[in-house]
Amino acid sequence: MAILKPFRGLRPHKGIAPLVASRPYDVLNSDEARVEAYANPLSLLHIIKPEIDFPLGIDEHCPEVYQKALDNLELFKENGWLRKDEEEYLYIYAQTMEGRTQYGIVGCASVDDYLNGVIKKHELTRSDKEEDRMKHVRITDANMEPVFFAYPAVKEIDNIVSSIVATTKPEYDFITKDGFGHHFWLIENSGVIKRLVKLFAAIPATYVADGHHRTAAAALVGKEKRADNPNHNGTEEYNFFLAVHFPDNQLRIIDYNRVVKDLNGLTSDELLKKLDEDFEVLKAGSEIYKPEALHIFSMYLDGSWYKLTAKPGRYNDDDPIGVLDVTILSALVLDKIFGIIDLRTDKRIDFVGGIRGLGELKRRVDSGEMKVAFALYAVSMQQLINIADSGNIMPPKTTWFEPKLRSGLVVHELH
Repeated sequence: MAILKPFRGLRPHKGIAPLVASRPYDVLNSDEARVEAYANPLSLLHIIKPEIDFPLGIDEHCPEVYQKALDNLELFKENGWLRKDEEEYLYIYAQTMEGRTQYGIVGCASVDDYLNGVIKKHELTRSDKEEDRMKHVRITDANMEPVFFAYPAVKEIDNIVSSIVATTKPEYDFITKDGFGHHFWLIENSGVIKRLVKLFAAIPATYVADGHHRTAAAALVGKEKRADNPNHNGTEEYNFFLAVHFPDNQLRIIDYNRVVKDLNGLTSDELLKKLDEDFEVLKAGSEIYKPEALHIFSMYLDGSWYKLTAKPGRYNDDDPIGVLDVTILSALVLDKIFGIIDLRTDKRIDFVGGIRGLGELKRRVDSGEMKVAFALYAVSMQQLINIADSGNIMPPKTTWFEPKLRSGLVVHELH
């Protein structure tokens, strides 16, 4: 049963929340973070990507950079840019994108739930990325950024959230440069908090939607702290970590596409001939073609778009992994034709989130940087849940959630 815990949030006051709030650490590189935080000392990027406060070329994993994260956190608290709530609350964090709003409950998830599988994951994590975030959590003694969880929608939880949103003024309400709205409410009523905690206790599992490395790091640091505390009793804050929980029926996964640097020694005609073995290949013209259903792919090659439909018998709809279009593309194209076996390490392939649009695929091929691009139909939330429930792991770069959570609206300290 899922644990949801209220906590004393460390938060900015209303007037500066849009300045403090930043994109997550892992969606922009150091150079982009420098630009985004330029002339804004209040940006949380100074804590979650502290290398931006050093000269260019600094190793972002050196001890001085991690120490700077702590120094900047202390500065934010000293300056009153982050202040701790007097009581333990739950919070509502809503995001609006293209006219759709999704409402998440902000509260702490349980380290035990992660370790015993109540919190289910669908991606493998890399040990180097885990260790980076673990160092960050260790030195700041805080979850600076929330993880993004999904849960099976519960009508009563929806009704409680709707009632609060309808009758209470949001603590924060702003639109970011990308046009997405961010709205944040405090849940202060102790009776409502207790009811939400009880309702979550009846939910059999929650699912990591986005933030697998942050989730793993938070849980593993909590486990470390237990071992280091001879008086550990299970109620300490380090037994919990910051998460935003969204009902699964409000979430939308968008496509996650691929671009490849070369044709593995083939000519374009030879590639089309090989594709014809496993796909029905139809030239779609010069206008962008977006796949409209599962097992249909879009390819951009030599200035033209193609519709690729996987032939019957080339995939297994009864296999939660085999049915995925990323699996079909990897097996029948990337591996079989291009010799790209390990998507995590092969330098000949790159990945483009659907938020950038299929025009980005065209641009990268037309520029000569890449030779061919493939667009996929997006994975569904039900597919994600089926895979997590079956204990399987999705191939790399399968899901892309938008909008991304903004970091800095609330922080969870572990002490």
